[in-house]
Amino acid sequence: MLSAVERKIEQYIISLEHPEILSLYRKLPAGKRLRAKLILYIAGNNISSVMLASIVEMIHAASLLHDDVIDDAMTRRNKPSINAIYGNKLAIMLGDVLYSKGFNELSIMDAKIAQIISDAVIKLSIGELDDVGMSKTFNTNKEQYIKMIYGKTASLIEASAHAAALLAGKPQDKYRIYGKNLGLAFQMIDDLLDVVSDSATLGKPALHDFEEGKTTLPYIYLYEALNEQEKIRLQSMHGKMLSKNESVWVLENMKIHNIPQKCYNEARALIDEAVKLMETEGEAKLLLIAKEMIDRNF
Repeated sequence: MLSAVERKIEQYIISLEHPEILSLYRKLPAGKRLRAKLILYIAGNNISSVMLASIVEMIHAASLLHDDVIDDAMTRRNKPSINAIYGNKLAIMLGDVLYSKGFNELSIMDAKIAQIISDAVIKLSIGELDDVGMSKTFNTNKEQYIKMIYGKTASLIEASAHAAALLAGKPQDKYRIYGKNLGLAFQMIDDLLDVVSDSATLGKPALHDFEEGKTTLPYIYLYEALNEQEKIRLQSMHGKMLSKNESVWVLENMKIHNIPQKCYNEARALIDEAVKLMETEGEAKLLLIAKEMIDRNF
């Protein structure tokens, strides 16, 4: 099923009649195609669902290109990022091309579907903006964090499930909530892996998010668990390169206060709700995706 999506994206890129864009696109790692899988599993393997899945994956690829520039990321899925190889300008322009082509093709689909996806991209962009703004200070507000990851990550996953349900004539609200919960849990687990996984597994240095200024859920919960003096020490480390002793201190306190398990439990609760919704619809493949999401390298 995904091979049809890959072919369709390639057709979209080839239709631009620009060999350099095609060459650059082919250098992008495909990833797991989570959003495409959701659309195809919900709406079936047909022309409309393949088109929608291809559009969403182009939009997602564009957002990652821009995200890598914003974060000064030198790798993407354990491979050199486009901005690392060719520079920020080219990465941004390739992202713009993919966004534009995605919206061009989206414009010929059903207006309601186009509205769902385009609204999600607005939320995604605002989420990115909030992420950058929040990195300037140590954030202790969990609600603000949830709002940001909803926009940055969950909104497009939510929209993929919602639009696919509309396309298939299935209960839209159930699938929308499933997608939202899946997206929130996905980002929570990603943020947790930055703390509990080694550098080889992550494809980037451990604790990298905190060094970049990102106060993710583990750090919010850790801050709440520390005494006043320890809180000051944690805040002083925010957004800077950590020494070995500082890294050890952070990791030890994460373990002492059982922070990884607390974060995992929160993500698990979201997945459990998503699983219950899909059990009522008999969606075996969507159940599997949800369970795989929570059982990643934790």
